[in-house]
Amino acid sequence: MNILDKIVIDKRKEVDLKKSLIPISQLAQSVLFGKETISLANKLRTSKSGIIAEHKRRSPSKSTINHSLNVQDVASGYEAAGVCGMSVLTDGKYFGGSLDDLLIARSSCDIPLLRKEFIIDEYQLIEAKAHGADVILLIAAILTREEIKQFSEFAQSLHLNVLLEVHNEKELHKSIMPSLDMLGVNNRNLKTFEVSTQTSKDLTELIPDNFVKVSESGISSIETIKDLKDYGYQGFLIGENFMRTDNPGAYALDFVKKIES
Repeated sequence: MNILDKIVIDKRKEVDLKKSLIPISQLAQSVLFGKETISLANKLRTSKSGIIAEHKRRSPSKSTINHSLNVQDVASGYEAAGVCGMSVLTDGKYFGGSLDDLLIARSSCDIPLLRKEFIIDEYQLIEAKAHGADVILLIAAILTREEIKQFSEFAQSLHLNVLLEVHNEKELHKSIMPSLDMLGVNNRNLKTFEVSTQTSKDLTELIPDNFVKVSESGISSIETIKDLKDYGYQGFLIGENFMRTDNPGAYALDFVKKIES
C-alpha cells in the first residue's frame, strides 16, 4: 500500500464523518455558495507567467515546509505578486491544511482559488463551493473514469473549474473528457517521490489543445518554466519553492517579474 492508498482510506472515513455532522443543505446556505466564481482556466490562457502559487504547510514527502506563516498574509502576498491563482491544501492529516484556510484565503484575496484535496465524493465539491473555491482538483490515480465524469460534470454545474491531474499515459487516456477545463501533469512519481519535468514533456502531445495544460511539482526555476512553455504548458503549480521562504508573496513577485520580463 503506497501513501496515496493510505490517504484515500483516511479520506473516506473523514468525509463520512463530515457528512454525518454537516448536511448538504447547511453547506448550501453558506454566503459564499452563491458567489460568482472566477475562471482559473481563462486567467491562464491570457497570462504571461501562468503561475498558480500554493499554500502548503507540510507534505508526506517533505515533512514540514513552513508552519510559521498565516494564510491571510500568504494569500494577499500572492495576489499582490500578480499570480494567476492560489492553490490551498485543505487536507489536515497529511498536509496540515483545513477548509478554514480556504475561507481565510477567500476573504484575503480576489484571485481564483483551487481547493487542493483528495476528492472522492460529491460532498467535497459542495464543501469547496461553500468555502469560496473557484476550482477543484481531481486526481486520476484515485478515481475511475466514471467518477471523473461524475465529479467533473457536477463541478461544472456548480460553476467550478476542474483541474484533472495525471501522472502517466494510462491515467491520461482514461481521463480526457469535455467536462474538464485543465489537464495537469504531476511530475512527482507517487511511488518513489522522485520528480522530473520530463514527465510533462513526454505527455504534452497526448493532451488535446483545447485543454489548458498545467505542469505540477519540481518547478523551481525560470528556465524550467520557459522550457515547459515551449511544450505548450500555460500553467505552473508552485508550492514549496515559495513556501520555504519567509515571505512567499515577495518571492513570487520577483519570480513573476522575471518570467514576464
